[in-house]
Amino acid sequence: MRNDIQQNERAYSTKEVAEELNIATPTVRKYGQVLERSGYEFFKNGTRRVFVQSDIEALQTIRDTDKSLEVIAIELVKQQKQRLTSEATGVAAADTYDMPVEDPQKMRELLVFISQELTASREMNAKLATDMEEMKETVGRLRQDHHAISSGIGNSTQKMNKLVEQQQKRYEEMLEEEKGKNDQLQQEIEQMRKEQQEVWRAQNEFNSRLESAMNEAGNEQKSGFQKFLALFRK
Repeated sequence: MRNDIQQNERAYSTKEVAEELNIATPTVRKYGQVLERSGYEFFKNGTRRVFVQSDIEALQTIRDTDKSLEVIAIELVKQQKQRLTSEATGVAAADTYDMPVEDPQKMRELLVFISQELTASREMNAKLATDMEEMKETVGRLRQDHHAISSGIGNSTQKMNKLVEQQQKRYEEMLEEEKGKNDQLQQEIEQMRKEQQEVWRAQNEFNSRLESAMNEAGNEQKSGFQKFLALFRK
């Protein structure tokens, strides 16, 4: 583990390194991955890389070289190992918590390391808080959209059911109207039939009376003519 952190040495985030070297943030991550695959060690805050000045110089070397990434990465790893080995007073970061309180130099190094860790943690917590707020807003919007869609579907279903009920009711009313009209028409036809039959019956009675009257009149005329002929026979 690395132990080359210096007193009051500043720690850089990936974004700050990108701005310092005037390269893109994904490029910084790419260089870091290539170095790590070759054995280079970075300070870490969880899974995040924390860069110090020596790391920035290594990344700058990669940026400015004409060599392939794999070749320059191997060279930088060798340089880092040599530097770490030659550090006489270097102590691994994980062991700094066991340093004697009587050693002011080590205490300062410990405090610097803790300060850097707290700074990185604050940045991470701030980002997490921002992401959480954005997630809450997104969830809230999704819930509102879901409620609006559910309400819309419910209202559409109610309107459709109401329309079907109205159509069914109108259809039944039309059937009743047609049935009433049919019953009335049947009654009118029946009444007309009865009236016609009554006219026919009255006509028949009139014809019968007329025929009887004509027969009686004929008989009377025949009888008078016979009486007149009888006078001449005498």
